[in-house]
Amino acid sequence: MPQYKVLPGPEGYLPPPAALMGVELPEEGKALVEGETVSESDAVQKIARKILAAKNPTIFPGPLVLWAWSETACKKAQLVRELAAEAGMKIIPMPDYRPKYPMINPAVEINPNHPNLTIWHNKIDVCVFIGVHCHYANVALKIIRGGTDCYTIALCGEYGHEDAMITLRDVTVAKLEALLAVVRETKRKL
Repeated sequence: MPQYKVLPGPEGYLPPPAALMGVELPEEGKALVEGETVSESDAVQKIARKILAAKNPTIFPGPLVLWAWSETACKKAQLVRELAAEAGMKIIPMPDYRPKYPMINPAVEINPNHPNLTIWHNKIDVCVFIGVHCHYANVALKIIRGGTDCYTIALCGEYGHEDAMITLRDVTVAKLEALLAVVRETKRKL
């Protein structure tokens, strides 16, 4: 059986969980690109190329970077802003996970229960999740893959997300700084 590829959808109303299709979370020092385990440096290069080539790249920071609950969160938030500015990315926050309906403004924030609406409304072709609690990120990534053609990237502080097209695990301030440096270098080369 060929290896399952985690690719942009739409894959249907109930896309299969990538884990059920044999995609395993990466080991320490590794990352996932479209369901395949690769080195972190290869994944960072691919992330830089994807967001710089996108028409409307957008970063979705969650509560773990939006709220100043630690020095690390504050530094990550600063780096997220720098990354967005460097790559020309829009920032749409996911400040909490309560359902926002019927009054969601998808131009201003993302509803984690229906992220596809924000993706469609803003015509987002590449999105980056950072600081989103894993259980909400997993649900949102699956909904996005199931109903849109958006390319998803998850920068996870824990083990990663197999339902993202690219996922980095154990994202620290140092890893965000390295990603920002690669984005700057790739942009300079383009």
